[in-house]
Amino acid sequence: MTQFSWPIRVYYEDTDAGGVVYHANYLKFFERARTEWLRALGFEQDQLKSEHGVLFVVHDLTLRFHAPARFNDQLTVTCDVLRARGASMDFRQQVHAPEHAGLLCEAKLTVACIDEQFKPRPVPRAIRAEMQHAR
Repeated sequence: MTQFSWPIRVYYEDTDAGGVVYHANYLKFFERARTEWLRALGFEQDQLKSEHGVLFVVHDLTLRFHAPARFNDQLTVTCDVLRARGASMDFRQQVHAPEHAGLLCEAKLTVACIDEQFKPRPVPRAIRAEMQHAR
């Protein structure tokens, strides 16, 4: 799949007392971008649960911070699938601040596909097909 990009603005609630984005909020930005990526492929998380019986959960995560985002910044969050295996997908995600022309934060993560009993399940074929189609 080609790189997916999603815009987000930094709100006051995203920042700490110093006016910069609190480190844990980058996880929210990444989560929202992956949800929007699924939507762009034609899938809603609640429908995946009801129709396919699967959920996606973060299994492994590494973050690297390069520079702070600040209140009211317009950011771009990207999402790249590096590898898709049977019951998991590896992603690289980044947060860029176009007005600062730089990479602010990046993550490498593995998302596992599980059922409602938290047992691994294969990523649904429909998602794999849309990922291949989007390349």
